[in-house]
Amino acid sequence: MDERVALLRPGLLIGDEWRTAGSGGEIDHVNPSTGKRQATFPIAGSAEIDDAVGAARAALRSWRQTVPVARRAVLNRIGELIREHADELATINALEVGTPAALSRMRYAAGITAFEYHAGWIDRLTGDTIPMGPGQALDFTLLEPVGVVAAILTWNHPLANIQMVVAPALAAGCSVVIKPPEAAPFACLRFGQLCEEAGLPPGVVNVVPGGPDAGDALARHPGVDKISFVGGGAIGARIQAAAAASLTPLVLELGGKSAAIVFPDANLDTAVRFAVGVTGNSGQGCTVPSRLLVHEDVYDEVIERMVPALAAVKVGDPFEEDTLMGPVINEAACTRILELVARARDGGAGTLLCGGERLGGSLADGWFLPPTVFGDVDPTSELAQEEVFGPVLAITRFADEEEAIALANGTRYGLAAYLITQDIDRALRVASELDAGNIGINGAGAPAGWSAPSGGVKHSGYGKVGGREGIMEYIRTKNVLVALS
Repeated sequence: MDERVALLRPGLLIGDEWRTAGSGGEIDHVNPSTGKRQATFPIAGSAEIDDAVGAARAALRSWRQTVPVARRAVLNRIGELIREHADELATINALEVGTPAALSRMRYAAGITAFEYHAGWIDRLTGDTIPMGPGQALDFTLLEPVGVVAAILTWNHPLANIQMVVAPALAAGCSVVIKPPEAAPFACLRFGQLCEEAGLPPGVVNVVPGGPDAGDALARHPGVDKISFVGGGAIGARIQAAAAASLTPLVLELGGKSAAIVFPDANLDTAVRFAVGVTGNSGQGCTVPSRLLVHEDVYDEVIERMVPALAAVKVGDPFEEDTLMGPVINEAACTRILELVARARDGGAGTLLCGGERLGGSLADGWFLPPTVFGDVDPTSELAQEEVFGPVLAITRFADEEEAIALANGTRYGLAAYLITQDIDRALRVASELDAGNIGINGAGAPAGWSAPSGGVKHSGYGKVGGREGIMEYIRTKNVLVALS
């Protein structure tokens, strides 16, 4: 067996037990770079979901009552372990998702993790004293964990998605049931092992890979106090419907069709570099700038620069150090993207400028697509309106600021938006008009980091990740009124 594939350890973590079988059966995992099966793993059914929720609930009281300094030490240790195991985690990510290992390694090895950031909040979450009449009563608030959190995750950035949800939930004093997607369970399972190594008590984090039935069972479970879902809008709507029976509140981080607006005074080098971001993780990201809105005065020059810049992006083996873009996740995704591209090309939604065909040669067995660019895209077309979740860029020209804002806001999504201009007045004016939860100006990505709140509007979901707002998603406020004699 390939030494790298040996890192893909199957199982289910429930309480202090690693199970090798689940009532949901088994599923094969196919390496997206080779198209070949590389592992078989068990998936949870409703029985394992029930057990995992029970383990989380049993562990909740002890964890929430753990003194802040001890909880902070555990979260800091989890963050340290993520950095220490950056090579291993990057390898797992490349094997199961196809993300270039060098890019993942840099992301995991450098900077503060979400666990270390949120650990700093643990002893800073304080309630308020409410002013009352002198001698009448004492009124104050207590901040408490919401309880058991169901973390239902998508496959595109498994460890990043874990950090978005699990870190603030643990810092708040919650226990967690993680349901990784069947397409990418292994980084989540390795994370469960790191939690054990860090000294997290059994049952505080449970990891139960599963398919739609497991997700539905978890969303409907009456023992779950809050659900956090990262993924597509259609599944998010089904989870919301399932949660309604128990009135379970949710945080939904859903899809996007983010626009980047290039004004005529923009630094075009910055604009081109930023738009190449559509290739990040093979376009499989919800904040990817998949629409480029370009002022008509600079449209031709942007096209002239953009096409060769995207064509120069190296697509290939995720273990080669100079690879910038790997495969898409699986055959179904590859087929779906190519069919959308074909409809756009044949239906006149825009002019295909580069890409559009599956890559062959040494990459023929994997799910590799080139960066694909359409120019003069009809803003009402499927290409401009629907999330592709692949390396496809739609470019549309505009005439003035008012039209640019209307085009940017003209989809059902509202996760992120970007603008490039050297006019600070315009930048701030337009930012205030954009219907998106995250705005980036002049090449800045969104969100900026764990300390900044991030979240969508419209069909991109609701709730926040990051900053004080993010941790407060997993806190409930209790009011206490004391009558004074």
